[in-house]
Order: sequence, then structure tokens, then C-alpha cells
Amino acid sequence: MIGACGLTRERRLGTISGFVAIVMWSTTVALARSTSEQLGPMTAAAGVYSVSGAIALVRLLRSSEKRRQLSQIPLKHLIGCGIPFLSYMIALFLAIGLATSHQQVLEVGLLNYLWPTLTILLSLIILKRKATLWLIPGTLLALAGIFLVLTQGAHVSWQSILRNLSANPVAYALGLVAAASWAIYSNLTRRWAEDKRQGMVDLFLPITAVTLIVIALLTHSEHAWSVRSLLEAGFLGTVTYIAYWSWDTSMRTGNFVLVTAASYLTPFFSTVVSSLYLHVAPTANLWIGCGVLVLGSLLSWASVGALRDASGNE
Repeated sequence: MIGACGLTRERRLGTISGFVAIVMWSTTVALARSTSEQLGPMTAAAGVYSVSGAIALVRLLRSSEKRRQLSQIPLKHLIGCGIPFLSYMIALFLAIGLATSHQQVLEVGLLNYLWPTLTILLSLIILKRKATLWLIPGTLLALAGIFLVLTQGAHVSWQSILRNLSANPVAYALGLVAAASWAIYSNLTRRWAEDKRQGMVDLFLPITAVTLIVIALLTHSEHAWSVRSLLEAGFLGTVTYIAYWSWDTSMRTGNFVLVTAASYLTPFFSTVVSSLYLHVAPTANLWIGCGVLVLGSLLSWASVGALRDASGNE
């Protein structure tokens, strides 16, 4: 009985951690855009992940138990999760940096926010989950909601996306790589959660920071640090660490399907925060998109056995 109660509590806390990650990620677009405009995308990314990586290193240095647990994780798990984790960070910031206009940034973001849908779809293969036919309309509605939220009435259409793909295929390809990479990471983290007490974020973030610093130095982008950029990079780096640590915990111990379905709301929350921070007036498309996202999330959740997952059974 005690073990069952402990498992239920761990599952509940893991699920809450997933919601925390979603809220934290909702602040990143506005701050990342503001910081990138001041420093350039790669320098901004290097600064943000230097803060996240430093926090992770401090946690590792202060806990011999964490280091011991990390040393016991199989190498294939470290590589298998580490490659998509690092690929996501690099691909996303490069995609934003290579976008030639704000409209292209919006469209690249649209591709990046395919990751919740891909996470659900890939769970059918990687985690051997089963789905009903409701997954099809759920996925389509979620994609439609993401489209409405991210466009916010801007002149963006599938025709314009296809037209721009031929003009800047690398940026769009990297946006899709980012979405696929994070979906793969989330599923593999769940599949290989043999030791649920310790995730690998504290190891991956410092590696990501070093990699981005090297890329930033090699690109030689112009930048000018200021008090504002330092504060934004510091805050975003801290929030980023909390978000990734919380998401990793959720993928290992929480209600996987519920949290993944809730992650469909990330672009909506992100747009709301961006509208407030960047002083952009939201449109009716935002609120319509929110409703479509919620409906699509519920259908996707139900299609892969949400009731079974909520009860604690895999």
C-alpha cells in the first residue's frame, strides 16, 4: 500500500512538473526574440545556455549521488537521448537565425511547434502505445489550432509557406528537425527511464552550452551586451533550466499522455506572453486557435488511452 501511494505521489508530482515546464517555456519566445535582436541568435543562445549549463554543473558538483547515478546510465541511453537533445537546441536557434524576415520566423516557429503532435505520433512506435481513429481528427485540429495561434491574423498561408520553402529551404528544414528531435528525445527519455530518480538534463545542458559557445565564436556575429540583455539572458537561462529539468522529470515519472496533450497549449501561452512583452495586440485568431487547440488536445489524449494512462498503467 505504501509503495502504491508513493508511486501515485511520484506520478502526480511528475505530471505537475510537466505543466511547470509548459508555463516556463511560454516565456522563452518573447525573451529569446528580444535577446537575439540585441546579440544575434547564436550569441544569445550561447549566453542563455551558459547560464543553464552553469546551474546544472553546480547541482552536479554539490551532489555526489547525482554524479553516481549519471555514471550508471548506459552509454547508449546517454548518446540516444543526448543527440536529439543537442540537435533540438542547435537546429532551433540556427533556424531562427537563418530566417530572413519576421514572417519566416513565424513560419519556422510553426514547424517547431509540431513537436507535441510528433511526440504523440512517435509514441505509437517508440512506446508501443495504441491509438483509436480519434487521433486523426485530434492531430488535424491541433495543427489547425497551432496555425491559427501562431499566425494571429498575419498574412501567412500554406501557399506562402510552400513558396518560401524553395527560397530558404535550410531554415525550414532545421525547424522541422528541431520538432522531430524534441519529440524523439521525449519518447526515448520515457522509454529508458530505468532509474526514475535521475534524468540526464544536468549533463546535457553544459554540453549544449559549450557547443553553442563554439558555434557563436565561429560565426563572429556582431553583438552589444547591455544591462537589459544580461538580465534577459540570465532570467531566460534560469527559466530554461527549470523548464528542461521539469520536462525531463515529467517524461520519466508523470502522466506522459496528459502532459504531452497539454503541451499543445504551449504556442497559445507563448503567444499571449509575447503579445504582452513585445506589445503586440492579439487578434481573434488567437482565441479561436486556443479553442481548437484544446479540442485537438483532448481528442489526441483520448485516442492513445488517456484513461488507462491516468490510472497509472502503461
